[in-house]
Amino acid sequence: MAMNNQGRPTTPNVGGDTAAGATFTGNKALQQEEPLIFELDNPGTWGVDLAEPCTDTLKLGPVKPRGAIGLPSLSEPQVVRHFTRLSQKNFGIDSTMYPLGSCTMKHNPRLNEKMARLPGFADIHPMQPFSTVQGALELIDELAKWLKTLTGMPAVAMSPGAGAHGEFCGMMAIKAALEARGEGHRKRVLVPESAHGTNPATAAFCGFTVDPIPAEENGRVSVEAVTSKLGPDVAAIMLTNPNTCGLFEPQIKAIADAVHAAGGYFYCDGANYNAIVGRVRPADLGVDAMHINLHKTFSTPHGGGGPGSGPVVLSEALAPFAPIPFVVHDGEHFRLIEHDADHNATHSSFGRMKAFHGQMGMFVRALAYMLSHGADGLRQVSNDAVLNANYVMASLKDVMSASFEGPCMHEALFDDRFLKGTGVTPLDFAKAMIDEGFHPMTMYFPLVVHGALLIEPTETESKQTLDQFIATLRYLAERAKSGDVAFFQGAPRLTPRRRLDETAAARKPVLRWIPPAPPQAVAAE
Repeated sequence: MAMNNQGRPTTPNVGGDTAAGATFTGNKALQQEEPLIFELDNPGTWGVDLAEPCTDTLKLGPVKPRGAIGLPSLSEPQVVRHFTRLSQKNFGIDSTMYPLGSCTMKHNPRLNEKMARLPGFADIHPMQPFSTVQGALELIDELAKWLKTLTGMPAVAMSPGAGAHGEFCGMMAIKAALEARGEGHRKRVLVPESAHGTNPATAAFCGFTVDPIPAEENGRVSVEAVTSKLGPDVAAIMLTNPNTCGLFEPQIKAIADAVHAAGGYFYCDGANYNAIVGRVRPADLGVDAMHINLHKTFSTPHGGGGPGSGPVVLSEALAPFAPIPFVVHDGEHFRLIEHDADHNATHSSFGRMKAFHGQMGMFVRALAYMLSHGADGLRQVSNDAVLNANYVMASLKDVMSASFEGPCMHEALFDDRFLKGTGVTPLDFAKAMIDEGFHPMTMYFPLVVHGALLIEPTETESKQTLDQFIATLRYLAERAKSGDVAFFQGAPRLTPRRRLDETAAARKPVLRWIPPAPPQAVAAE
């Protein structure tokens, strides 16, 4: 099949690979082959008639138009069909299971979406006077109370935009606290090798030196490994619990006590809070700061880069250094504290993290999720998340290789030992899953496990869905072991596009559509 300079087919798939479901048009029944919208350009076609613009008075001052900007011309039906067809190619949680590990891609209840679309929340503007947004401020304050209650922490910063932003908030609070007590010389931060990559990046960004801690053979961090690293220059430890291997850190309290005794602080990465919400209070584990991904634990939309929200709960030692702004209630009205001087002399914020207060839509969704579940429901969420992950683990460990012995928490971790000698790689295995209608699990992460396959089913998946997923993975594992390498290396076959050169796409992305050369120019060449 001929390809254009964007790498897209330009001729019908006549006589092509019938095993791939080839057709003359490239369409596959209701799955339409869809070009780029620029390739659909039909000059002179319009969806609406507009008067010719008056060019006598320019509205951009001395900036003059330089010509057409290259937008395609299409009729209204063409535009509607184009974007409808694109939407049919989306793989989303509304279609089927999304088993990405460490991402908590769970169903977002439609009640939450309905609440977030209420005019008083959806149409709010951050520059409105406080008197016109009392309900929104009260909602933020109520959500903050829930987060403090669930975690047992006395304070929470609501403005961080997502997980890494929350990490930055917590580490900046730790840095400010150290400087306030005259110990700015503490520059070393301990980070387990299994941590999320944003942990060491955040510590380095804040001016700290990262000192890695190796994991034990059981996938966990030992208190002995931590104490061997402690010293007068240690500022903090950044530890994820449950960790990135899907395991609970049983020595976490002893680790926290040891770090505190050495004069450091304990930052806990709360990305996996979905596994323990309602069951474990981070404050009881000795945590000083922990970000909470509302877009993971409390159902707000996740994936594709946002939107996110990452409030950070803080211990009594760090609360005075929380960022501004924050909400207060004076007995009659709610208002935002924009400056330390507006509050009290005991507050010494490290500063402002963003222009405004936070992600209002995410706040509404998270509080709606909490109120609809209640305390007992939130506890059931974590119960079911852990139950589902262990069901997957127990059902697959005889045909796939579990990385660690014993039960897991919210996600089941396998490695590529079960593929050894088959000629099939974890990437091949993942591509074959796509043909079966499943988004692959997280591949090759965490890095401490070779050929990792990290599965997080979440609590929102039914037993029927899990059984189908498990049966599919068992079938693929057994087919790989049977020696059918060609089947896997040719996958995916049923997608709009076959396997791509992902390395080339990352290193040399085509970010702008380039019109094809005119026929005469091609002939001249």
